[in-house]
Amino acid sequence: MSVATGRMIANRYELSTLIGQGGMGQVWTAYDQRLDRRVAVKLLRPDKVAGQEADELRRRFVRECRVTAQVDHPGLVTVHDAGSEGEELFLVMQYVDGADLSDHLAEHDPYPWPWAVAVAAQLCAVLSAVHAVPIVHRDLKPRNVMVKQDGTVTVLDLGVASVMDTDTTRLTHTGSPIGSPAYMAPEQAMGGAVGPYTDLYALGVLLHELLSGDVPFSGSTALGVLHRHLYEPPLPVRRLRPEVPPALEGLVLRLLSKDPQHRPGSAQETYEQLLPLLPARGMPTGAPLDPTRPFLRPHAPWPDRARTPAPQPQAAPAVEKADVAGAVDEVKRLLGEGRITQAVDILGSILPAAAAEHGEHSPVVRTLRKQYAATLMDDGQYRRALPELRRLADERAAEAGQADPQSLRFRYEAAQCLEQLGEPAAALAEYRALLPYYENQYVAGDPEISLEVRRRIGHLLLALGDRGAAHDTLARLLHDVERLRGPGHPMVAEIRRTLQWLGQVRG
Repeated sequence: MSVATGRMIANRYELSTLIGQGGMGQVWTAYDQRLDRRVAVKLLRPDKVAGQEADELRRRFVRECRVTAQVDHPGLVTVHDAGSEGEELFLVMQYVDGADLSDHLAEHDPYPWPWAVAVAAQLCAVLSAVHAVPIVHRDLKPRNVMVKQDGTVTVLDLGVASVMDTDTTRLTHTGSPIGSPAYMAPEQAMGGAVGPYTDLYALGVLLHELLSGDVPFSGSTALGVLHRHLYEPPLPVRRLRPEVPPALEGLVLRLLSKDPQHRPGSAQETYEQLLPLLPARGMPTGAPLDPTRPFLRPHAPWPDRARTPAPQPQAAPAVEKADVAGAVDEVKRLLGEGRITQAVDILGSILPAAAAEHGEHSPVVRTLRKQYAATLMDDGQYRRALPELRRLADERAAEAGQADPQSLRFRYEAAQCLEQLGEPAAALAEYRALLPYYENQYVAGDPEISLEVRRRIGHLLLALGDRGAAHDTLARLLHDVERLRGPGHPMVAEIRRTLQWLGQVRG
C-alpha cells in the first residue's frame, strides 16, 4: 500500500510520518487541521484479504473502534475519530509522547525489577477496566504499550492492531486466533475460547521479558514458538536475575501457567500480589520515562515546566536538498493558516538538513532558526524557544557586538520566555541588563521598548515582593510616559491603577 506524506484523510487529518506498517495496514503520525494538534492515524485495507475474510475484518475493525471509544481509563489511548475512506478504514487516536516498552527495555539493560513491577501494576489497572466491559485485548505485548514522559503507561490497540501487524498469526478464517506468537496463551494458540485469563498469560510473558531480557519461548517459526508455549515450562527468572524477589518470580510462573485455572483469578488479583513489591512513597529521580514515578508521588504535577527541559522533537528522516526550500514554503503556508504545531515540527525537522546543505552559520539556516524560535514562542513552547534565542543572541553579538539591535531583540524575547516559565528573578536580571542599551540613543535607543522593559521590571519587582522598588520604578515610568506619550496613553492608566493599589497596600 503506497501512501504519501501530506495525504489528507477525511478532509481533516494530514498524514506526516509512517511509524508502523503491517501486512494489511499502516500507522502514521498526523495533524488534525481543525484543532492544530498531533494525532496518530491507523489505516486498514480489508481488500488485502479475500471475500468473507475482508467482511469479517471490516466488522471486527468497526466493532473494536466502537468498543475502544467506550472504555474510559487514563491508561488507554483515547480514540478521537473513526470511519472509512475509499477502500480504507481509518482510526484516529491521541498521539502519545513517550517510548514503546520494547524500546524502553532495549535502553535499560538490565531492566530494574521495580520498574517491571510498576509497569505490570499499571497494566493490571488497564486490563481490569478492559475486562469489565468485557473485552479481551488479545495482543498485549511491549510494542503495544507506551511509557510516557511522566512514567505513566498507556495501552494501545485494544484488539485493532491484532489484525494489522505483520508478526501476528494470519487471519485465515472467521474466528481464527489472532495475536503475536511470542505472547500467545496456549488456549489462544489452539483456537480455543479466550478470556481475561488470556491477557494475564500475555502479561506474564511481558513481565518475564522485562525481568530476563527475553521472552520465555522463542523459535525460528511461529509453529515452533506455539509448540513451546503448549508443552515447555518457562525458565524461572531468578536463575537469570537472582536479585528478583521470590514473590515476583512466583507470580510470573503463575501467570505463565498452561492451564488458565492455575493463573491468578483476575487482573485485580494480580495487582494485589504486585502491591507489596511496589515502591513506597518518596521522591523520584526526576528522570523521564520512570514507571515507578506514579507510585512514588501519585497525582503529582508533571513535568514541572519551570525546571524540567521540555522533550526535544523526535528525530525526523533527513530531508533531501531539494525539499528544504519547499519545506520553508510549506511552513509559511501553515503559519498563514494558523497551524502552528505542524509548522514547528517541520521547522525542527528541516534544520539539520538545511545546516548540512548550507552550513551551520549560513544566512539560510540563521533565518530558519529565527523562524523556529519565533514559532515556538507562538506555540507557547517557551522552554524550547529559550535556548534557541540565547544561541541566536550570542552568535549575533559575537559577530556585531553586544549592542547589536538583533542580538538585543533575541535577548529581550529570551527574557519574555523566562517570565512565562515562572522565573522572575532571571527575567528581571535580563531586563535590567538590556535597559541601558535601549536607553542609549547612540547604541540601540528605542523609546517604546525602553518603556516596555521598565514596565516589566516594575511588575517583576512586584512579583518578587519588592514593593518599594516597584513603586519607585513605576512612579518614574509614569512621569516619563506622560511626558513622552501624553496622559491618554494606555500605559498611563495601567500604571496609575498599579500605583494606586500599591499605595493602599503600603498605607
